[in-house]
Amino acid sequence: MEEEVEKIVEEKEREILEKGEVSLLLENYGDIFSDFDPRPFSHKALSVDFLDESKRATREMEFGAFQLRFLLPKTERNSETEYMVRKRLREHFKKHHDILEKEKSKVVRQGIYFIGLGVAFMLMAAFVLYRYHDVLSLTKEMLVVMLEPGGWFLFWEGLDLVIFKSNVVKPDLHFYKKMTSAEIIFSYY
Repeated sequence: MEEEVEKIVEEKEREILEKGEVSLLLENYGDIFSDFDPRPFSHKALSVDFLDESKRATREMEFGAFQLRFLLPKTERNSETEYMVRKRLREHFKKHHDILEKEKSKVVRQGIYFIGLGVAFMLMAAFVLYRYHDVLSLTKEMLVVMLEPGGWFLFWEGLDLVIFKSNVVKPDLHFYKKMTSAEIIFSYY
């Protein structure tokens, strides 16, 4: 009996590799969800282990529709539960994709604001130097000393936000974008 199960699993693995789908072997539907959340599947939080394994399994995949296949024992399958789990997964992936998009946009907007403010400070310093170049004044010198480094700091900090910090969420954003387009299928082994 054990040999037959191993052959079936090996055959399924070959099929999976040929189709380019992501398949995850589950003992029951609860494997997808957190053990610490007592709510029903329709509201239950997803398991960190499930999310980590999904990220690992989809890391190499290109964008576009693909199949996310859950393999369960035949005796564990339930069409009502599968409908609920599909719905919950779609809600989760969409929600987190939207959250990360907003987070990235916020960082980029803040970076652009800093760049603009930095350029404005540098222009003000240049104007003070140009307009009052022949005047020796403590006020003029203090303005230039404050505006120039402040302008450069804001400019470079803004570039850092736009170029580097906005990309911190990129791997998770790619993951959730892929998962929102995944076709979720339940099958048995």
